[in-house]
Amino acid sequence: MHIINDITGKIERAKSLSFGDIFNSSVETFKKVWLQGFVTYLLNVLLIAPLFFILYIPLIFFGILSPDSFGDEIDLNGVSVTAGILTGLLFLVLLFAASALSLGFKAAFYRIIREKDLGLNTSDNYFFFFKKQYLSKTIGLSLSMLGMVLLSYILCVLPLLYLIVPLYYMTIIYALNPDMSNAEIIQAGFKLGNKKWLLSFGLLFVSAILSGIVGFLMCFIGIYVTQQFVDLPCYHIYKEVVGLDEVFAIDSIETSQE
Repeated sequence: MHIINDITGKIERAKSLSFGDIFNSSVETFKKVWLQGFVTYLLNVLLIAPLFFILYIPLIFFGILSPDSFGDEIDLNGVSVTAGILTGLLFLVLLFAASALSLGFKAAFYRIIREKDLGLNTSDNYFFFFKKQYLSKTIGLSLSMLGMVLLSYILCVLPLLYLIVPLYYMTIIYALNPDMSNAEIIQAGFKLGNKKWLLSFGLLFVSAILSGIVGFLMCFIGIYVTQQFVDLPCYHIYKEVVGLDEVFAIDSIETSQE
C-alpha cells in the first residue's frame, strides 16, 4: 500500500515538464533500445498474428458442412447461427489472448528500457511478465484494459482519445512496479494520465507522426523499427514525475536470483 501512496503523492506534487526535454530524452533512449523495440514488435507479430488465423478454422468447417451457412439469408434454425455464435466466442477468446500477450511484451519492453536507462548489466527478458508469479496479473490487467477500450468504442470511440494516455501509464506502472495490485495500477495510471494528459497526448501525437515519416523515408520497412519510438515519451514523463529508485532494489534482487 505504501507504494501507491508514494506514487500518487509524487504525481500530486509533480512539477511542469518541458515538451522539448521529454522529446529529446526519448530520442536519446531510442538510440539505445531500438533493437529491443524491434524484437518486441517481431514477438507480437509472430505470436499474436497466428491467433487470428485460428478464427478461420470454424468458418472453413461450417462452410464445408453447409455451403449456404454464410449466404445472404440467415436460417435461425440452421448452421449459420451456430457458426456465428461459435465464431464470435472464439473471436473474444483470441482477442483476450492477444491483449494479454501484447501487454506482457510491452511491459517487458519498458522493463528493458529501465534497465538500459539505469545501466544495469542484465539480459533482455521479453517473457518476464509471463512467469508464473505475474501471469495471472498480466491476464487480469489486460482484460481490465481491454474492457475499457471496448467500452470507449461503445461510447462512440471519442472517449478513447482520453483513455489512450492512462492506458500507456498503466502499462508503464505495471512494468516498473509489478508487485502493485491491478486496482492500484489502474488508479495510478488514471491519476498520472489526468495530471499530464495534454503533454502526454501531444508527445504521442508528434511521435507517431514523426515515426511514420521516418519509417516512410526508410522505404516503409523502417516503420517496423521507428514505431516503438511512440512508447518512449510517456516512459520519460513517468521517470520525471515518479522516478525509478523505488523499484531498483526489488528488481536487483530478482535479477540476481534469475
